[in-house]
Amino acid sequence: MMALLVFREKLRDFYGKYDAFLIPLIKFGLSMAVFLLLNGNVGFMARLKNPVILAGLSLACAFLPYGVISFLAGLVLLGHISSVSVEMALILAVLLVIMAVLYYSFQPGDSYLLLLTPIFFYLKIPYAIPLLVGLSGSLVSMVPVSCGVFLYYIIQYVKQNAGVLTNDASMDIIQKYAQIIKNMMSNSQMMLMIAACAAGIMVVYLIRTLSVDYAWHIAIVTGALVQLAVIFVGNFAFDIVMPVVELLVGTLASMAIAAVYNFMIFAVDYSRTEYLQFQDDDYYYYVKAVPKITVSAPDVKVQKISTAKSRRSREFPERY
Repeated sequence: MMALLVFREKLRDFYGKYDAFLIPLIKFGLSMAVFLLLNGNVGFMARLKNPVILAGLSLACAFLPYGVISFLAGLVLLGHISSVSVEMALILAVLLVIMAVLYYSFQPGDSYLLLLTPIFFYLKIPYAIPLLVGLSGSLVSMVPVSCGVFLYYIIQYVKQNAGVLTNDASMDIIQKYAQIIKNMMSNSQMMLMIAACAAGIMVVYLIRTLSVDYAWHIAIVTGALVQLAVIFVGNFAFDIVMPVVELLVGTLASMAIAAVYNFMIFAVDYSRTEYLQFQDDDYYYYVKAVPKITVSAPDVKVQKISTAKSRRSREFPERY
């Protein structure tokens, strides 16, 4: 345990010392992952799949805010989809504008969630997002997470129906728009995952803000169980088939990720909890103080002793 705490302090010191370089590097890696995800699933426009353009966009994103990165990712997505169906691209553009209005009206500081949520879905660990957001965000963070879930299923819809969207020229334009919107909005699995993520965020947030010992640990376990419960109920209610093994493995992996995050951010010693009481002219104050677990990284200094100097000191001790 002590070795892990020392490693955590070293990692924090390293980040604090080199954050000016690490933050652009993180943004570059995240942007590259998003663009590769789009190219691998809806990469219909060959020009946007050019490695030079991909590297250039990722490098530019390294020095841009997360909101601008999300905007560029949206443009890339629209570019790919427009190569398959202009109608689909127009509908998605309108939906993205609505999402942007909702997002910037509620929680403009969580732009990275719009990017991370689809990535976690493709990594088969989507249940980690509600746990991490509930531990570090607020209830309003459900908005960008829900938008991220929606974007993931839109990408899946275009990927699975690219041939239909391309060859469906015989249908009336009004009917085509209505059919696309109906197919997108009638996705029961998408609605179920949005409900599961929202419930997970709500439960984790409410529990971790309670003044009880091990609140974060309880919140992680309860949030994971709530997500499983919502998904199982949805499977029976809407007749949705989801792989049970993949669901359980993804949930366990998500809990492990949340536990690591808890250790790195909120490691406290409940055995040394103190309860304080004081007052002023208007109020009585009852305070629960839980000390953080902190250790000092060992500062090892190695002093090199010259062999030649030691030999001379033995031969001529009067000089030393």
